[in-house]
Amino acid sequence: MRTAEAVTINISFTVNGSPYTIDIEPYKTVLEVLRDDLRLTGTKQGCEDGNCGACTIIMNGKAVKCCSILIGQARDAKILTIEGLEGEDGLHPLQQAFIDHFAIQCGFCTPGMIMMAKAVLDENPHATEEDIREAMHGNLCRCTGYVKIIEAVEAARDHILAGR
Repeated sequence: MRTAEAVTINISFTVNGSPYTIDIEPYKTVLEVLRDDLRLTGTKQGCEDGNCGACTIIMNGKAVKCCSILIGQARDAKILTIEGLEGEDGLHPLQQAFIDHFAIQCGFCTPGMIMMAKAVLDENPHATEEDIREAMHGNLCRCTGYVKIIEAVEAARDHILAGR
């Protein structure tokens, strides 16, 4: 009697500037590969159906909820996770602003919030409060009233603009 062999695909992608080529089961999501295979646990698993935003990463320059993206869809992708934000000079301005403005409560949604905010500011460095709120409407936080989160994003925006 023959046993069934696991079907895998060979896929290459870049995460936080590091290239990866792996053989992986095609039914795995990008979130599962990041957390389970690459051990990048900053991206959180919340709802598993793309509704809460805890799993937000930046893939090919766009914010995406990676719990609903199969790994095959990430072929040759450039992925940025919360672990890839910190630079040689320390925390990214968004990370520091979340600390400085007390925008972190339990912290579970924070990585997804920061990644969505980064995508917003990358696309529109002059984003208004309304622009920020609109872009982040799909990222849920059960602990805050979002006021501190929006304040933190605006502060980071201003810091980034002042540095240009």
